[in-house]
Amino acid sequence: MGLPRCNWNLARAFVFTLGCYLASFMADAQTTAFAKKAIPTSESLLISAKNNSHDISMADLQKLLKNNPDTALVDVRTRREVTLIGGTIGVFQNQIIPRGWLEFRIGDAVKSKDTPIIVYCGTNQRSPLAAQTLMKMGYTNVWNYAGGFFEWRKAGLPVEQGDKAPDTALYSKPVKVAKNVWSAIGATAPGTYENGGHNNNLSFIITSDGVLVVNASDNYHLASALHNEIRKITKQTVKYVVLENGQGHAALGSNYWKEQGAKIIAHKGAAHELEERGLEILDRMKKRMREKGAKTKLTMPDIVFEDKHIIEMGGTRIELRNLGPAHSPGDIVTWLPAQKLVISGDMSFHQRLLPIFEHTDTKLWLESWKNFEALKADIVIPGHGVATNMGEVRKYTIGYLKYLRGKVAELIENGGGLKEAYLIDQSPYRHLPTFRQLAKRNAGAVFRAMEFE
Repeated sequence: MGLPRCNWNLARAFVFTLGCYLASFMADAQTTAFAKKAIPTSESLLISAKNNSHDISMADLQKLLKNNPDTALVDVRTRREVTLIGGTIGVFQNQIIPRGWLEFRIGDAVKSKDTPIIVYCGTNQRSPLAAQTLMKMGYTNVWNYAGGFFEWRKAGLPVEQGDKAPDTALYSKPVKVAKNVWSAIGATAPGTYENGGHNNNLSFIITSDGVLVVNASDNYHLASALHNEIRKITKQTVKYVVLENGQGHAALGSNYWKEQGAKIIAHKGAAHELEERGLEILDRMKKRMREKGAKTKLTMPDIVFEDKHIIEMGGTRIELRNLGPAHSPGDIVTWLPAQKLVISGDMSFHQRLLPIFEHTDTKLWLESWKNFEALKADIVIPGHGVATNMGEVRKYTIGYLKYLRGKVAELIENGGGLKEAYLIDQSPYRHLPTFRQLAKRNAGAVFRAMEFE
């Protein structure tokens, strides 16, 4: 019996169908494997980052920060989180660079790839990923503080609050400094959206015939918030608002106070600054503050003086004095002789590195300081920092100016240039807030001025 004749057409169709099925099966398998490999879960990414990052304990972190002041400590949470959830680690090496901006901003904060960098967040989720990113970018000394901000705060270690008064636009609420004298102490950081532009001291004096406010504040919204706090303390009307100088955070809230019927008082130098640059200062503030800058309008002072302006109010003598050139045009102090208390404005600084502008004449500031010392004040409310005494503001103001000018003088004598000025050792002041932002800029400004003294 012979073999049946093969139907070759049917066989070819079967083989073709089988081949298509196998190809489809293999393609599906490859696609599934590729998908599993190419689209990892957030959990797997975090596990991988934790496995590849180097953790540092709280004790070792404290030791490293103490022994290596060049260490960069980076909080990768957002500024909004920092503001709403109790602040950030309070050491001078700390800076906030949100995780989403890390790749773009780390180069401005850390110049050397070998600089020790410690990253942290709140719950050890973003910081391992941040550490992994930095290592991929070539940074060779990266650590992850796994305990994060909450462990640090729980241990009672220093914390810098993003906002001490979250229920108001003020960074902090007014505190009583002396009898009938109060001050809302501003943040030591630059003015930001988060602190509402409240980075200088907003003070006021209560008398039986009204209130005098020192500094109109950065914007209408902030001025209104300060007024609300004043109303909680006294029923007296705000009659005068004094501008310590022509800077935005001293003057831009003036239109709010004008609406309340107060008279705005300033030195002629501050008035000139507002005439020349007021609109530019206003525009810059509105871009920074966004909706918080609404309703703010440039407003010129009602009363302008040159050397001294005396106010007798409710049995209190208040002397507004220009003691000579200092930090910026139109700097004045508010002197209460009966209490030996001075609201110094930017004649003196405390708890932060002072900025030196292009128009700041540090040589003349040294001369004006003699007039400031001559007041023999027992209590000083500085332009920035908590109320203190003359010794403290002397250390952080005139002490710093003499130190920096001395270093620049040595550099010039030895034939150094501007490039070397930026490298001047200012480490005795590196613990102060704003050091990173201002130290090199200050050195450059002083060098350019002293070249021609």
